[in-house]
Amino acid sequence: MTTPPTVPNPIRQSGEFLEYLYGVAVRRALPLHNTAAFLPPPPSRESGGRTLVLGAGKAGGAMAQAVEALWPADAPLSGLVVTRYHHTPPRPQGLAQRIEVVEAAHPVPDAAGLAAAQRILALTQGLTENDLVLCLISGGGSALLTLPGDGLTLEDKQRINKALLESGAAIDEMNCVRKHLSRIKGGRLAAACAPARVVTLTISDVPGDDPSVIASGPTVPDATTCADALSILDRYRIEVPSAVRSALEAGTLETPKPGDAVFAHHVVHMTATPQQSLEAAAEAARAAGVQAHILSDEIEGESREVGKVHAALARAVARRGQPFTRPCVILSGGETTVTVRPQPPGAPRGRGGRAGEFCLGLAQALQGQPGVWALAADTDGIDGVEDNAGARVAPDTLARAEAAGLRIAAHLDRNDAYGFFEPLGDLVVTGPTHTNVNDFRALLILQLPALDG
Repeated sequence: MTTPPTVPNPIRQSGEFLEYLYGVAVRRALPLHNTAAFLPPPPSRESGGRTLVLGAGKAGGAMAQAVEALWPADAPLSGLVVTRYHHTPPRPQGLAQRIEVVEAAHPVPDAAGLAAAQRILALTQGLTENDLVLCLISGGGSALLTLPGDGLTLEDKQRINKALLESGAAIDEMNCVRKHLSRIKGGRLAAACAPARVVTLTISDVPGDDPSVIASGPTVPDATTCADALSILDRYRIEVPSAVRSALEAGTLETPKPGDAVFAHHVVHMTATPQQSLEAAAEAARAAGVQAHILSDEIEGESREVGKVHAALARAVARRGQPFTRPCVILSGGETTVTVRPQPPGAPRGRGGRAGEFCLGLAQALQGQPGVWALAADTDGIDGVEDNAGARVAPDTLARAEAAGLRIAAHLDRNDAYGFFEPLGDLVVTGPTHTNVNDFRALLILQLPALDG
């Protein structure tokens, strides 16, 4: 994404203005803008140590290129990073490739991710205390870095992962399970790197910026337990092989805990966060003469219900100027969830993701409220498994939908945001952004008289 030459007028180009704010938020989180300050010095030549780069996540390719661009040209550098299919950015002209980048499936893992995880774990063999391991971790790494634990096959992991995604479980719940069913996540990659010095650079895509949740924390201690994982599986009625269930009950699949000596020489740097991106968007809105208010970067819950709450707030501002005066932009982030509704046999499966479902709930609750525009999009450029980042809502969304024969309630019933917004031309399509600080939501509420001319 490139910086627009001019800022769209928020009153006369409302939809474009919200897309502009989304672009500002994404650019704030790009790895090349945020990595230099956190890079450690290379091992000294006298020590004979080497620098190994390992990583996983949707931003993995861009993070690897940032390290290549910023690392001293005469300092040895090698490694392997796995990112999502089609998420490797074009290589800048003249930038030599020193870190291998491979691609795999997300959000359900595949054989390519399994092969990448096996290779990454193998690269840790023979490391010494003189070596430096740079771990580049971003959202999406849980699926991309898949190495099933004892008693599990890749097919088991795919089934369990899909069930978790459709259950409505929160991200920390899903990743608790993933950590305990893996041979590389939940601090196990850090354990494999011992006795080398480990520096983790991570881009947060989770509420609260907890590094143990981002990509299921492959290089950081895990405070959750086998009992926690088992409780989550039971809560959402997700089956695991009997041998794995017995291992969880016995605690034999436990992860390295805080205080473990394996983390003694480990440093973690948060290079980009959702809050930073929301603040950048807020600053851009204020520079355009529109007050901006950040609700939170940690909003969770069912996407459609979060949309309804945002709609109630927007209607209060539009109708009464409370609790914020108009014109204003309301911003929020976090990671909502979508519980996939069961459908009759043979019924077409709905298409969409968290951002689209938020927009469905928002549009339904706004009831065509004049003066309110909205955009919700995932900052990685992909909403779920579709080709859009998210969707837009305008005061005439419901009227245009009705004219096109689209019933919003029916689309909500089958989790089909894509099928609702695509015919209206209201999908936000950016392609992969090469970063990931999770959900971005922006509501623009204008003075109603300003809409006349």
